Amino acid sequence: MEFWELFTSPHATMAPMLRWSIFGVVIIALLFFDLFIFNRKNEVPNFLHTVVLCILYIAAACVFGLFVTYEEGSDQGLDFFTGFLVEKSLSLDNIFIMSMIFASIGVPREYQHRVLFWGILGAIVMRALLIGVGEALVANFHWVLYVFSAILIYTGAKMVLSKDDEEPDFENSKIFKFVSKIFNIKSKVVGAHFFVKEKGKLYITPLFFALVVIELMDVVFALDSIPAIFLITQDVFVVYTSNIFAILGLRALYFLLEAIVYKFKYLKYAISIILIFIGLKIFAPVLFGYEVSALESLVVTFGLLFGGIVFSMYKTREENTK
Repeated sequence: MEFWELFTSPHATMAPMLRWSIFGVVIIALLFFDLFIFNRKNEVPNFLHTVVLCILYIAAACVFGLFVTYEEGSDQGLDFFTGFLVEKSLSLDNIFIMSMIFASIGVPREYQHRVLFWGILGAIVMRALLIGVGEALVANFHWVLYVFSAILIYTGAKMVLSKDDEEPDFENSKIFKFVSKIFNIKSKVVGAHFFVKEKGKLYITPLFFALVVIELMDVVFALDSIPAIFLITQDVFVVYTSNIFAILGLRALYFLLEAIVYKFKYLKYAISIILIFIGLKIFAPVLFGYEVSALESLVVTFGLLFGGIVFSMYKTREENTK
C-alpha cells in the first residue's frame, strides 16, 4: 500500500470506544501537564512559556488530526482541521470577552490562569452536553441543519455590521445581576481562593465570580461554534474532538494575544465571511448542483483566516506610521 493510500480511505482499524479512550487519555495528559508542570505557581506566564504551550497544543491537534485521517479517511480528517480552524478563529472573540470580564471584576493577572483552567474544564463538559443535543436533533430532524445555517449566516452578518467600539458592560449585565442574586460575593480577591468563609457565612470571591461569568459566556459562544461544526460534518467524533482541541489551548492563546488582540480588528470580517460560507454551503447542491468538498472548505477557511491576519497586520502598521 502506497503512503498516500493510508489517508485516502477509512480503515476503522480501532473500535469506536477505543478511539474515544485514546482521545480521553490525550486530553487528560495535556491538562495534567498544563496544570501541574507548566503552571505550578500563581504567576503571570512569560512570553516564551505561552509560545511553547501554544505550539504544544497546536502540534497535539495536528497529530490527532492525522490519527482521525488514518482511522476515518481523508475527508473526515480535513473536516477535523476545518472545524479546528473555525473554532480557533471564533476563540479570538472569547479572548476579548475574557479580558473584559477580568478587567471589570478586577482579577489580578497572576490568578487569571487558574480561572481559565477551570473554565476550560467546564467548557469541555458543557460542549459534550450541547454536542450530544445537537447530534440528537440532527439525527432525528435533518431540517435542523437549515436552522444552524440560518444562525451562522445571521451571526456572520451581525459581525460585519457591528461597531468596533461596542464593548460589553458586564457590571450592568443580566449575567452579573443573576449571579449576584444566588451568591454572597466578596468585593476583593482573597489570594487564589474561589470561596472563603467569614463568620459562618460562605462567600464567593471575584475569581469564582469571573469563572461563572466565563462559563455562561462560553455557552453563548457555543451557540455559534457548534452549529458551524455540524454544518461541516455530522460525525460526532470529529465534531467533539476538533471542538475540544481548539478550546484546550485557549488559556495559552489568551496570555499570548490579550495585549495585541485589538491589532487583529480586521480579522472579524474574515471570520464573518467564513461563518456565512459554512452557512451557505448546505444550499450549494440545491442551488448550483455542486457540493463543496472537505478540501475546498479547509482551503477557503485557512485562506480567509490567513488573509484577515495579514491584512490586519498591514493596516495596523500603516496606521502606526502615520
